[in-house]
Amino acid sequence: MTTIHSVTFEVPDPTAADDFYATAFGVGAHIRTRAAQPPATGFRGYIMSLVVSQPSTVDSLFGTALQSGATALKPPTKSFWGYGGVLRDPYGTLWKIASSSKKDTGPATRDIDDIVLLLGVDDVAVTKRFYVERGLSVTKSFGRKYVEFATAPVRLALYSRRAAAKDAGVPVEGTGSHRLIINTDADAIVDPDGFTWEATSLPAR
Repeated sequence: MTTIHSVTFEVPDPTAADDFYATAFGVGAHIRTRAAQPPATGFRGYIMSLVVSQPSTVDSLFGTALQSGATALKPPTKSFWGYGGVLRDPYGTLWKIASSSKKDTGPATRDIDDIVLLLGVDDVAVTKRFYVERGLSVTKSFGRKYVEFATAPVRLALYSRRAAAKDAGVPVEGTGSHRLIINTDADAIVDPDGFTWEATSLPAR
């Protein structure tokens, strides 16, 4: 299994950003930051998704993020697939917080079951083939619509760029840097959509 042990966001103030992510989500060492602010406008082409067990956990994480300076794009609500919402953090990253459950089954927690990096790409089939040729194993695939890979502890998934923007509730237009680095124990690469993988050490626990 290919390891994505963390992602790094390029931000103007890493100390402030680290404080935000710790307070808002408690994602620990899976989210890193580094000082940089390369030019970027509009949709950066990806969504960070936090998958949790029940609606009260969605509400808890959403609430602390808003209190810490995030902006709601889609407030949490029920839908046919479960319960969730989307927000933009103070540094421009989009976060989807969701549960497949529509009802609470126990006391409220802040436990995160899965962290998923969802890339919005120009051609899902082309990018899927790129990753498969480099050894990633596919766990789910729905033609040119959606692909998920066996990466851990951060899961990698592909959507079309337009579908990802629609899911997040933002315009599809965007240019410049993704301001995102994918941290792995594999070789450094740049994929067809300009997402950069860097070989980095495991984060401290």
